[in-house]
Amino acid sequence: MKASFVAVILAALLGAASAGHAQEIVTLPTRDGVTQSYLLTVPSGDKPTAAAILLPGGPGHIRLRNEGGRIRLAEGNFLVRSRQLFVERGLVAAVMDSPSDQPQGMDDGFRLGDKHATDIRRVAEDLTRRFPGIPVFLVGTSRGTVSAAAAGRALGESVAGVVLTSTLFVGGGRSGPGLSGFDFKTIRAPVLFVHHADDGCRYTPYRDAKNLSAQFALITVNGGDPARSGPCEPFSAHGYLGKETETVDALVNWMLKKPYRTNID
Repeated sequence: MKASFVAVILAALLGAASAGHAQEIVTLPTRDGVTQSYLLTVPSGDKPTAAAILLPGGPGHIRLRNEGGRIRLAEGNFLVRSRQLFVERGLVAAVMDSPSDQPQGMDDGFRLGDKHATDIRRVAEDLTRRFPGIPVFLVGTSRGTVSAAAAGRALGESVAGVVLTSTLFVGGGRSGPGLSGFDFKTIRAPVLFVHHADDGCRYTPYRDAKNLSAQFALITVNGGDPARSGPCEPFSAHGYLGKETETVDALVNWMLKKPYRTNID
């Protein structure tokens, strides 16, 4: 991945978010001696229609911080760089960092466990307190789908829905099992899968999402820009490069119970 390309993208998106929408870093006490930070971006104008808790992939450690009076992030993850697209459509976006007791990031064991579900629950409760009456959704991408699915199961009907993009169906490596063997029917809230048909990451095969389309809603994405990163990294089909706007538009419409595109070309 070209560092200059990533830097330009992040600078542009951070500037777009700060130009039209209020954003702040929120830090909550969640467990004994543990804090959870998230980046809150709020649409201007009318009351938000929903809130999306965005759960990035990889280790989930985006190094969210204030530096020189500006909010800084360390990654160009699909959901991080696309958060303003949610906000432009009237949603509150809450991008979660890893909690204070996971300074190097989270493996799948932590993402699947009760502690992480508690952290996500506290963020959801904080959003409900700030914006009474709006539905809260969990949205994960790549390894972040492990968090979204496990927390969706734990939180039950207290969340309005779970969106899994580039789902980590296949485990492997030191990070853990992914969602191999996970029973998605144990999530009581509605579930949406979003997947690029040409996702080249061996841990996130499109065929597994397609096989689940008889039981769950599926949005299939095609096309986009040529990859500028490896197949399991965000600047590729795995991260919907060049198709971010159409992808977010479709999944937000699903969240808001509006007509949505099931195939994006």
